[in-house]
Amino acid sequence: RAFPLPLLGLVHTSFDLTRYTALPATGEYALAVRVEGLAPHRRGTEATVLTVLRADGDVVWESRSTYLARHRTRHTPAGTPAPPEDTPGDTALPALAEWRLGSDLGRRYAAASGDRNPIHLHPLTARVFGFPRPIAHGMWSVARCLAAHGTPDAVRVRARFLAPVPLPGTVEFAAHGGRFALRGADRTHLTGTVDALGAATRSRPR
Repeated sequence: RAFPLPLLGLVHTSFDLTRYTALPATGEYALAVRVEGLAPHRRGTEATVLTVLRADGDVVWESRSTYLARHRTRHTPAGTPAPPEDTPGDTALPALAEWRLGSDLGRRYAAASGDRNPIHLHPLTARVFGFPRPIAHGMWSVARCLAAHGTPDAVRVRARFLAPVPLPGTVEFAAHGGRFALRGADRTHLTGTVDALGAATRSRPR
């Protein structure tokens, strides 16, 4: 109740996770989540959320996600066009697959994840928050990319969500080495990196 931003309409802007070891689905874990802080953004206010997962007292996963609450700021008066969000250079990554995303993708992922943010569900509810069409969940987008890319058991993954993925739509998955991207016809939707952890960083103190 003390969280100062409206939950409905929050937009995922970045994701940085470190997994220190394989995590069996049958394992037992202690989960802790807290908001690290708020920061001004050119489109509103951004919140950083820290998630820590422990097994037998040891940290086995930690992640930081940033979420944007869009509102007017003194730096972005009404009517000011948004700056372009594409990232030059990501077009150099070779395309490996094309994915056709259905109009019900947001509703299907919401049913699986419990994240029923209205910007993902239906054109009418998305328009209330300034989106002409529903958009894919950021976590679906990065998870789909990682499923195609593959990850080692001990890994650091960083992703930046640059532009919404409108539904329905068609996107292409591009990757080379430890870099990946999700691209549309005229923009890059997300970019990311996958880095295996060295032996020195694979264990965490209790």
